[in-house]
Amino acid sequence: MFNQYTLVRRSQVSFKGILLVPLVTFALALLGSIVLFGALGANPLEILYRLLIDPLSSTYNISEVVIKAAPLILIAQGLAIGFRAKVWNIGAEGQLIIGAVVASIIPITFPDSQNVLMLPLMMLAGMFAGAAWAGIAAVLKTRFNANEIIVTLMLNQIAIQILFLLINGPLKDPMGFSYPQSVSFPEVAMYPLLSPEGLLRANASIYVVLLLSVVALIYVTRTFSGYTLLVGGLAPDAARYAGFSAKKAVWISLLIGGAAAGLAGMGEVSGPIGRLQPSLSPGYGFAAIIVAFLGALNPIGIFVAGTFMAIIYVGADGAIIDAGLPPAAPTIFQGMVLVFYLASFALVQYRIVRLQPEATA
Repeated sequence: MFNQYTLVRRSQVSFKGILLVPLVTFALALLGSIVLFGALGANPLEILYRLLIDPLSSTYNISEVVIKAAPLILIAQGLAIGFRAKVWNIGAEGQLIIGAVVASIIPITFPDSQNVLMLPLMMLAGMFAGAAWAGIAAVLKTRFNANEIIVTLMLNQIAIQILFLLINGPLKDPMGFSYPQSVSFPEVAMYPLLSPEGLLRANASIYVVLLLSVVALIYVTRTFSGYTLLVGGLAPDAARYAGFSAKKAVWISLLIGGAAAGLAGMGEVSGPIGRLQPSLSPGYGFAAIIVAFLGALNPIGIFVAGTFMAIIYVGADGAIIDAGLPPAAPTIFQGMVLVFYLASFALVQYRIVRLQPEATA
């Protein structure tokens, strides 16, 4: 039956269709979640309320959305620059971890410091460490033509093992009753809270995200370097003819993505966590890949998509408890988003054509 149809690329891709892809994706993912979780016995209306309304129903919940949105948007902005050049960095999770580990060495070494320069130094350390970790993939790609997807994916697992080794060894709190965690960071190593009373957990990292989102927008729309990355991704032959360096594009893409992920990791340990511990991220590095594509690799679209994904994160946490959803609900929703996005985007670029039967003699 299916062999009677084929996909034919459309001669002209509708801009309106591209804009509708994220909306259709989220609508189908929500519908699929309601059907799936409803089949497990959950109330569909309760699911819809918990996922979309409850995260915005109180100041505290909104602050939690801000906490989730900051790393998602930051990492996605960095990854999108590389994706525009067709450089596929799948290692943001590992780069986040390495950025968090290296940044944490400073407050762990000086736990009683009151130096106000500690936080800026941690930011630089996290960015440098994330970029250096991504640089490993850049070296292997440009020198040996190694596939950056496989390399960055494998580096994630190495980063996790490095974290476990250090948090159970030299970076472990000696007074922590054998818990695998570091000492608590001093106040100068923490992002200032947005709430003066300290009742909300949202912190000033969102300002960093806003600033870097503006920088990303300027970079991809107003700089020659951003233009060369776009051309290299859309028309590699034309880019080579124009003298644009493919190796340079790989380096720029991976270093920017790694630096953004490393800074996001630093923001986690200097924000809601306040120390180095084995669980740093619920999968921000992987979810940010979905956010980048849902935002059409556009800085403004990424900001909107990251905020929506953060709402789902916070809503799913409440739904797990109140609506009886399984603990894997956020991951299942992300998987649905990815599948429906790929299907919707494919239908925008291609049309389904029925094959004509061969004429018989």
